[in-house]
Amino acid sequence: MMPIIEVVDLRFRYEGSETWSIDGLSLKASEGELVLVVGPTGSGKSTLLRAIVGLVPHFYRGEYHGSVRVCGIDVSNTPVHVVATKVGMVFQNPETQLFSTTVEAEIAFPLENLGVPRSEMLIRVEEALRATGMAELRKRNPAELSGGQKQRLAIASILAMRPEVLVLDEPTSMLDPVSASEILEFVVRYCRSERRTLLISEHRLDLLVPLVDRMVIITDGKISFDGRPHDFFLRGTGEEFRIKPPRVPEIYHKVVAAVGPNKYERVPLTASELVELISSGDP
Repeated sequence: MMPIIEVVDLRFRYEGSETWSIDGLSLKASEGELVLVVGPTGSGKSTLLRAIVGLVPHFYRGEYHGSVRVCGIDVSNTPVHVVATKVGMVFQNPETQLFSTTVEAEIAFPLENLGVPRSEMLIRVEEALRATGMAELRKRNPAELSGGQKQRLAIASILAMRPEVLVLDEPTSMLDPVSASEILEFVVRYCRSERRTLLISEHRLDLLVPLVDRMVIITDGKISFDGRPHDFFLRGTGEEFRIKPPRVPEIYHKVVAAVGPNKYERVPLTASELVELISSGDP
């Protein structure tokens, strides 16, 4: 089966820079797969996400080699507005994506640009409002919303376009822990139920690691690890990649170091898994 996302030997450096932000990176993702992209600041993860939606090289100029295909489309040779019919992106700061006078007008705006018939547009707007819990706020001015509500609205406007791929770049960076958890759990539920492919860069690993299928660790523009979160944290906390480890795997490895060699083949990713493991007496 052909992958829905296929990045082959991608190299890119921004105009005026001598350093490659992405340096020979290859990545594939299947339909319905949830992929967490992790790496320290400056590792290249945001550049990768921009390349998948076509902002690199169409908006961010520079030296570009390799290929990126999404849903069979060669992104580098396709206008961004065409790519946007297949893949939708939500940025760190939702205010950069919001400019209409009401919530429902904000969701309808990209549909108008795509030429969606009005009857279909009304259906999609209503579905997006209900899916994100924004129905009661439909007449509110986006400027009056809380940070969490603005992020929900940014996501709703993307969902209304019904993209096959969702790309989220640090979507909870401006949110409190409770709002962040709600947003991430909603996105994961939606992608699971609709079999949408998700690529998400997120620093709150505690919230997201237990929910995704794969982790991709990027350092210096290259992939250092690509596999299941359990496999990654079974071998250590990941501090060698300059990422802040989730608390549960960190505690687990401290327990293992204190009680003896690790004989357990599945590292816990949630507090309940850790409690169950320790209560069982293994390791």
